[in-house]
Amino acid sequence: MNKKGFTLIELLVVIAIIGLLSTLAVIALGSAREKARDAKRLADLKQMQTALEFYYTENSEYPESQVAQNLGAGAFTCLGNGGFDAAGCDDPIVGQVPVGPAAGEKYTYTSADGTSYIITATLEGSSNGLAGAIQATPSGLRNEP
Repeated sequence: MNKKGFTLIELLVVIAIIGLLSTLAVIALGSAREKARDAKRLADLKQMQTALEFYYTENSEYPESQVAQNLGAGAFTCLGNGGFDAAGCDDPIVGQVPVGPAAGEKYTYTSADGTSYIITATLEGSSNGLAGAIQATPSGLRNEP
């Protein structure tokens, strides 16, 4: 009898190799998703920095907030020439203030006297020398002190 085909051992080896490769792909995909969320956080902070500098140019101060406020929520969902507002800002600079990419994640904004501001966010990994809790200020992005 000369039958052609695969043995059970050969099939099990091929299935094990496919399982190993798919596990590695899932792990790599998770890392790519983390990097994508961090890239969105950094892009959002840069967008808000640009918008706040435009606001400062027009008003000679930043919108004031004595306590940390969640951006994208409550009275901080849009930014217009009159400052942050709940919705439908007149003459909007940013029609929809960005929120974090993870579910329920918010960036916080503080400006005690209108001469400076701090926007805080938290990175999942590291990017461009930044890691963990970071701050956006008029002078740029930095790790939270």
